[in-house]
Amino acid sequence: MSAYGRRITFLALLMTVLAVIAVFAACGDDDDDDDNGPAPTGGGGDIDISGVPELEDGVINMGSDIAYPPIESYEEGTQNPVGLDIDLMGAMAAKLGVEVEWNQVADFAGIVGDVKASRYDAVMSAISVTAEREAEIDLIPYFGPAGTGVLVAAGNPEGIEAIEDLCGKAVAAQVGTIQVDYMNDFNDDQCADDPIDIKTFPDNPTAVQELVLGRVAAELADDPVAGYSASQSGGELEVAVTGFDSAAYGIGVRKESTELKAALEAALAAIMADGTYDSILSDWGQDLLAYSGE
Repeated sequence: MSAYGRRITFLALLMTVLAVIAVFAACGDDDDDDDNGPAPTGGGGDIDISGVPELEDGVINMGSDIAYPPIESYEEGTQNPVGLDIDLMGAMAAKLGVEVEWNQVADFAGIVGDVKASRYDAVMSAISVTAEREAEIDLIPYFGPAGTGVLVAAGNPEGIEAIEDLCGKAVAAQVGTIQVDYMNDFNDDQCADDPIDIKTFPDNPTAVQELVLGRVAAELADDPVAGYSASQSGGELEVAVTGFDSAAYGIGVRKESTELKAALEAALAAIMADGTYDSILSDWGQDLLAYSGE
């Protein structure tokens, strides 16, 4: 056989070998797919979101008051949101196969109205589950119940040891929070003869600053937030009373967003089942406030 003929035979043999290799490689890919279980559905996550209109664009648009550390806040010097809620929703979004877009609400007091008006797909912002809020939106409980903490100056100069000790004193809290509701209730009952002088502020850090400046005797916030404020105060503040009037936190959605609610509930159950939920709570020092179902 000529050299030319040998080259043709070699090339033909090479092409045959390459074809066989390609067939086996394809079979190997099929086996890998089988090992990995069924292909993701909807947005590419573990949960089918094909029937959820809010997630058709691959994004869940979240509203939050991002000034309530360690639950949610902006990383110092940036517009990067960090915190317990941020990480939990990020893990849930991964199960749904979507991205999260966080939006700062105008004020916490209007957060229920914001989601009702479809400004956001959902809201997540340490929102205590109350009957009044549940009458307007659906809330998916995910944390707590968390109580209220009474933040005071170091050494507790006013001697505040119970909620009744707030009667007749100036007390700060963030507008629209459950703590303001509590103080109004106290003024109708325990403090009726000597009401609390309720001072409200647009965000929790401003309310805390009023206490630092000595303009109020105490500041009320959720237990984890009051504890965090004390830990970050350089010894200027402490928590005098904790754990009264507990309530779970809930993710808020519109009453008509039944498909989105079901998808979020499935995502929450998934991160609870695989240990991600507990890990995130541990990262933020909130192990003791894992949702108890109450």
